[in-house]
Amino acid sequence: MNNPQGNYETAAEYVYRSIKKDIFLKKLKAGQRLPESSIAKKLNVSRTPVREALRKLANEGLVTIMPNAGARLVSPSLQEINDAFELRNYLEQIATTKAIGKITPLQICKLEEAIEEEERIFVKRDLEEYLRINIQFHHIIAEASGNGLLVEYVDNVLSRIYVFMVFYESFFDFDTNPSLEEHREIVKAFRLGDKKLAQNLMEHHILHSAEALKVK
Repeated sequence: MNNPQGNYETAAEYVYRSIKKDIFLKKLKAGQRLPESSIAKKLNVSRTPVREALRKLANEGLVTIMPNAGARLVSPSLQEINDAFELRNYLEQIATTKAIGKITPLQICKLEEAIEEEERIFVKRDLEEYLRINIQFHHIIAEASGNGLLVEYVDNVLSRIYVFMVFYESFFDFDTNPSLEEHREIVKAFRLGDKKLAQNLMEHHILHSAEALKVK
């Protein structure tokens, strides 16, 4: 097995990382088949760790596994994407409304730290890390709402949209990232305690994110 990480990583973890890296580098496309035998041969492993890696990717929503048909990358329809963003907008509007007046100075500080990290990661063009910290930003706002069930729902819809962004996001094609400034403006609204402004900024941010997806 050509494993650059040495003995600290199982074969399944190696296969999982390799496939996921190819997804984030867009070497693999939405809907593409993932034959176990071909992957095993390419990575010099047996089919068992390939199967384990594909199951893990399926749990993350990146892969679908059909009986007698094998695995393939997900290929969400435009309707599915629109539905997810509609739900996200609804949930995050609620979270934003409830967070105004409740968000703590520590949570605002964490939001600002997240923005700084987003900026550093954007320069490195690391999509996986960028999406992780982007989701963290919105998770902090949901937490500030004080509604644990709402946090769970927001996290779930963000996880779904994370998958869409992996395949269709194109903001790394540009020199600047407007999402960073949008995040900064949202934080300013929280500092001001301006509910209406925060709601409007959040809605604009979410709609702009949806428009950035290039679905073919």
